Amino acid sequence: MPWFKIDDASHSHPKFMAAGNAALGLWLRCGAYSAQHLTEGHVPAAIAKAYGTPPQARKLVAVGLWHEPGHDCPRCPQPAAGYVVHDFFEGGRNSTREQVEASRKGAAERAAKHRDSKKGARSARESDANRTRIDDESHANRERNAPQFPDSTAGQEGSSQRTGLEGGTTPHATATPSHSTSYGSGVAAASEPPVRAYDTIADLKRAIADAGIKGVSWNLQGSQIERVRQVRDRIGIPLMVSMAVSNASYRGAPGKASAWIEDWEGLEPDTTDEPGVTRLPVVRQQQPSPAAARRNASRDYLDELSAQLRAGGAQ
Repeated sequence: MPWFKIDDASHSHPKFMAAGNAALGLWLRCGAYSAQHLTEGHVPAAIAKAYGTPPQARKLVAVGLWHEPGHDCPRCPQPAAGYVVHDFFEGGRNSTREQVEASRKGAAERAAKHRDSKKGARSARESDANRTRIDDESHANRERNAPQFPDSTAGQEGSSQRTGLEGGTTPHATATPSHSTSYGSGVAAASEPPVRAYDTIADLKRAIADAGIKGVSWNLQGSQIERVRQVRDRIGIPLMVSMAVSNASYRGAPGKASAWIEDWEGLEPDTTDEPGVTRLPVVRQQQPSPAAARRNASRDYLDELSAQLRAGGAQ
């Protein structure tokens, strides 16, 4: 923004003293107008008339603060019409149109460069964040989808590669279930849930299907699959299947296998010393989650209501 500047000693200059305050008010307003509109000291007659009176304008001309067309001051340009401020550019107090436009152009270029710099920095941060997220997701997908090679490819057809916490071998999916459990009846392979090469809980799925529990979705999140694997490695598949069969006989088969996870995590491994004997699952005493407590309360209420309705129908 251009400025209309005056000398700090002008308040006592002879021309100012001779002009008087009223005429100086007109001089000041018209000087600011010229600076704003880049007229380089030229004052249109209409502006002088709008801001002051003809006697005030004549007083400014008489004392030499303004010039009319045809003046004889060698330092000031000739106005085509109206007036021109005397020595408007003296000492570089006020800027020319060219100087102001160059300053504005430079400021606009600096602002544009600053905006581009901020935009580039923001894009770089977003690209780094996206690249990190994509790398993390790719790493997680590679780990989750890593193929689990069957035992036969390693020349170990008779045993599993996983070892339980007690040093024993985790029951393999294709092993025949214990005779004392309720899931020993064979089921055709076509009825088993589909198993992919990298499915890390395929053995448990087959055992559940062999126990006669069908229609259960195994679409689990990665964290849920890891919880199931940890339980399987800790207590073994037979106890997990036994718990699932027991729950299914009481509540019916769930829509998703995730409904069994909390119950499985509450089991303890069977430590019986009798060979060939499978004990019922030992459940750790733990407080159910609020959601599980609400589900259990709802089931108990429905069971009690059903029993009352059956009793009423029998009467």
